[in-house]
Amino acid sequence: MNAAAVSRTRTSASTTNRRAAWLILFLLTSAALAISAIPVWIIQPFKSQTARGLLLAYTLKRWSPLVTAVGLIIVLALAIFLWRGARRWWLKAALVILAAFTLASAWFARQNHFEWMFNPLPNVSFARTSDASFVANGDQVIAVQINGEAAAYPVRQIAYHHVIQDEVGGTPIVATY
Repeated sequence: MNAAAVSRTRTSASTTNRRAAWLILFLLTSAALAISAIPVWIIQPFKSQTARGLLLAYTLKRWSPLVTAVGLIIVLALAIFLWRGARRWWLKAALVILAAFTLASAWFARQNHFEWMFNPLPNVSFARTSDASFVANGDQVIAVQINGEAAAYPVRQIAYHHVIQDEVGGTPIVATY
């Protein structure tokens, strides 16, 4: 085999390796984005969820820190490998953007975004039953009775926050649904 044929074979193998690296880079970035975004998409305030959907969301949320960390390491290694051969500015920009999206996914996977969506009320105030004119007779409530003291929390009022911290009958409680 002459030198020109060997050079063409090496160039062909190098091109194939670079294409495979770009493909893996896109797939890993997409996977990191998906594993972080799917739980947010499934579990939204005021949207009904199925048991299967919740199982998927919580499974992905549980695995996302590990998967995105491993994915980020591989994406950074591939970006370094591809950077040396990227002759055009837009290829280097694409590498930076893909690495940034993967880094953002890895960061987001470690956040409790459910807390952001369902944050407790900062300044809770309660009213006596006789003063609660905003509660209609047909409204659903969460009722608690402890040590002879009773409290009712209108579901319509806590629909967004989902969590009420209170003390009933001398006992701290958390009412949620």
